[in-house]
Amino acid sequence: MKRFSRAVLLAVLTFALIAAFSFPAVSFAQDGASGKLQEVLDRGVLNCGVNGQLPGFAALNPDTNVMEGFDADFCRAVAAAIFGEVTDQNVNFVQLTAQERFTAVQTGQVDVLFRNTTETFSRDTELGLDFGPTTFYDGQGLMVRADAGVSSIDDLNGASICTLTGTTTELNITEAMESRGLEYELVPFEQSSETIAAFEEGRCDVLTSDRSQLAGLRSNASDPGSMILLEDVISKEPLGPAYLAGDSQWGDVINWTVYATIQAEEFGISSENVGDFLSSDNEGIQRFLGQGDAATGSLVGLDNDFVVNVITAVGNYGEIFDRNVGPDSDLGLSRGQNALWTDGGLMYSPPWR
Repeated sequence: MKRFSRAVLLAVLTFALIAAFSFPAVSFAQDGASGKLQEVLDRGVLNCGVNGQLPGFAALNPDTNVMEGFDADFCRAVAAAIFGEVTDQNVNFVQLTAQERFTAVQTGQVDVLFRNTTETFSRDTELGLDFGPTTFYDGQGLMVRADAGVSSIDDLNGASICTLTGTTTELNITEAMESRGLEYELVPFEQSSETIAAFEEGRCDVLTSDRSQLAGLRSNASDPGSMILLEDVISKEPLGPAYLAGDSQWGDVINWTVYATIQAEEFGISSENVGDFLSSDNEGIQRFLGQGDAATGSLVGLDNDFVVNVITAVGNYGEIFDRNVGPDSDLGLSRGQNALWTDGGLMYSPPWR
């Protein structure tokens, strides 16, 4: 009996080894669109949640009635990936407050959120959302009046501080002040525009938010020169897209659209020269652009050349950054941590293979 059992066991193991090496591997590649992607395609429009009142990131140009900014361009990038191009009809910018933004994703009011939103442990685990790649590495800062005689957070004992409610900002500034034993008063608002208005009117001594947001608000103030950003950075604020959890294909569409802009910059591919790269002899670039036999787009339910469409519509990451928030923009921000990894920054795309 023991010999028979050993023989059976040996036969089973032999069959398992033969099967492992003889049968083709199971492929989980998508044959076409499904879930949220199919819903967006059927609708013919991407509903993208944005701030709408934050210069440099997403703000409505009063002269052209066009939503402009860093986050707005990433909305357009996703629309280009899905529809092949960006038009006034296929991307709908939904302006949301900090309080409204997560509910808008959960209820399906928006398909994706690009609204200067920080990924945190609790948000990722408790809200039924997934977060995509970081599009902007930031940190919370403090803005004061230039004539206040303040050089650091340690000079702010007894200060009143304007902040956005429903954000990580409130908790961060509370912890920063209390850990230093400083007295303070929080003055909360629901809109960024309300915080800067209150600060300009003297209703608070300090305005705190992500440093990029402070730069944007200052750029649109009546007297930007009267305000200074302190050197203190009191938190980590990795900003990026958020979308409903449970739809891996939709997550792949968002994630790899963002990665496409980063990888394009690393390859030196821009909105101005992308056509020149279509006949490149570099196999990696051909695969990236979905040319020849490279079936990259179809793996996530998109056209194989979706990357070409994204770069044509909005450019690479560096173009998006420079156009909206870079040194020559109204915000005047340096790349810093948002430089490519090859330039000492944190921007990095997984291998495109």
